[in-house]
Order: sequence, then C-alpha cells, then structure tokens
Amino acid sequence: MNAPRNIPAANGSEAAELTVLIAAPRGFCAGVDRAIRIVELAIDRYGAPVYVRHEIVHNRYVVDTLKAKGAIFVESLEQVPDGVPVVFSAHGVPKAVPAKAEARGLDYIDATCPLVSKVHRQAERAYESGRHIIFVGHAGHPEVIGTLGQLPEGAMTLVESVDDVAALSPPDPEMLSFLTQTTLSVDDTRDIITALQHRFPAIAGPRGEDICYATSNRQEAVKAIAGRCDRMIVIGAPNSSNSVRLVEVAERMGTPAHLVQRGGDIDPAWLADIGTLGITAGASAPEQLVREVIDAVAAHRPIIEDVVVTAEENMVFKLPRGLEPAAA
Repeated sequence: MNAPRNIPAANGSEAAELTVLIAAPRGFCAGVDRAIRIVELAIDRYGAPVYVRHEIVHNRYVVDTLKAKGAIFVESLEQVPDGVPVVFSAHGVPKAVPAKAEARGLDYIDATCPLVSKVHRQAERAYESGRHIIFVGHAGHPEVIGTLGQLPEGAMTLVESVDDVAALSPPDPEMLSFLTQTTLSVDDTRDIITALQHRFPAIAGPRGEDICYATSNRQEAVKAIAGRCDRMIVIGAPNSSNSVRLVEVAERMGTPAHLVQRGGDIDPAWLADIGTLGITAGASAPEQLVREVIDAVAAHRPIIEDVVVTAEENMVFKLPRGLEPAAA
C-alpha cells in the first residue's frame, strides 16, 4: 500500500484522500501474451517487416509498440505482398484465410488463442456428428467471424440474446449443439444458454465452459470490488469485447464505470466527491497502462492503493513450433 500524496484542491484546501482498489487478476491473459510474443519472435526470425492480418490484439498501445518494432497491420491478405511472412491475430480467422495464404505461397504463423482454437475444434466435431450449431456471440467480432468461418455457410446460427433464441427455427430441434464466444459476459451467456436448453432440451453443449478463464476471472474480480467503489475505471479498447463486458459488469452492480485507453482519458470530474475508485484492465491491456492510469488519478487526488486479489493465474500457452526463442 502506498502513502498518499497531498494534492491541493481547487479551492486551496488539501484534497481528500482517495482509496483506489485495483482488481487482480487484470490485464494480459496467456493468449494475448502469446500472440504478442509470436509477432516479436517472427520479426526476430524473418526481419522487418512482418505483416499481421487484423490487430494482433485489441489495444492501440500494443499495436503501436509492435509497429515500432517492424509489424505492419492489414485487414486482408490482399494487402500482404508476396514473399513476406504474415501472422494471424489471436482472435482466429476463417479457414479460407490460411487456404488463400497457402495458395499464394505465403509463410504464415497462426497466433490464434488456443482457447479459441478449442472452440473451432468443438464446432468441427459437432458438425461431423450431424448437428446444427447455435453459436452465442457478438455479430461482427473477429472471433465470431473466425469461428463461423470454420464450417460451411449455414452450418452455424449466431444468437446474441435471449430474444434471438425465441426466434430460432432450426431444421431439426433434436440435432442441435451450442458453443460460445470466449469473451462474453458470464451472466448474459448463462441466461442465453438456459433459454436454449429450455427451448431445445436435446441440445448438446461443450464439456466445459467456452468463456475463457481470463474473461471469467476478470469479471469476478470486478464483482468483488464494484460494490465497494463509488466509480470504476476499466482500461481497454472500445473494440475489446472482454473490456466492454467489464464496464457492463460494474454498471450492473450499480457502480458508474468508464472505459479508458490511456491515462490522458481520465476526466477529473469523475474523481470529485468520491471516496473509493476501482480500477481494472481488459485482457489486452498491458500493465504499463494500468500504472499510467493510476498515476493520472494520483495527479488529481492523493491516493492509497489497495490490490484486491480474487484469483491467481499461472496459465502459459506454448509457442508455435519453430518460433521458440533460442536458449541463452
């Protein structure tokens, strides 16, 4: 716990001390850490530039840092020149993408999070068993696009809400399976799955939950502190599904919450007349940004930091074969 700094208030009096509860776990998950490392190792192995299809993870700071090291981010393979390596993002890609890369003779490295790849394999097995798949996710998200693209068109139906479940009319209600995006709200997803199971009692689901451990842990960490906070700040990008879900979790508990990308996004008005502030970070946000935000808060109020630990994470995913760093 850090000693507070005395900051003069606008009226000349000493500003009141602010307690800052910092959620743990927060920030980078194993899949994000692995994806970033893959890009760095690819640059070391091939030399710059290395092309990356789509943002490797949804965080501008991370993307800009990798750009400075020699990564070039593009939205389609058509933007990748012949003869240069390309990395696929942590969110996963449709099967057509690596097929196109192979047809062009491009060297590619798949940085798809292993937990997303697991969902892809589950989809393939369900399809091979003759089941139509109901996929719970957010339309347009790269992970959803990648998962839907693992199977022929029409093999999966996307649902985003309980209302969508009510509107389903599958060809054979007795031969259904469901899967979910890995970065959803645990509570919302539970409601949708309950609705699916109520309407289609024969529907099959995965053996374990598809929502990844990091998403679940970060949401539980917010639940643990939000009720003690007057306001929450979530560090993450607007296009980061798991970060947006953290804002929703806090607000569902009645705590005003704000999504910020950098310390400069802090509005001093958020810090006025509150006694406790909660801070967390989505799975794509590095710890440097957490410290930057805390320092930005400390510039306006004297603070006492208190880290609230709700889970320990020690997950590590293997790197693709051939990309392991050389032994020292």
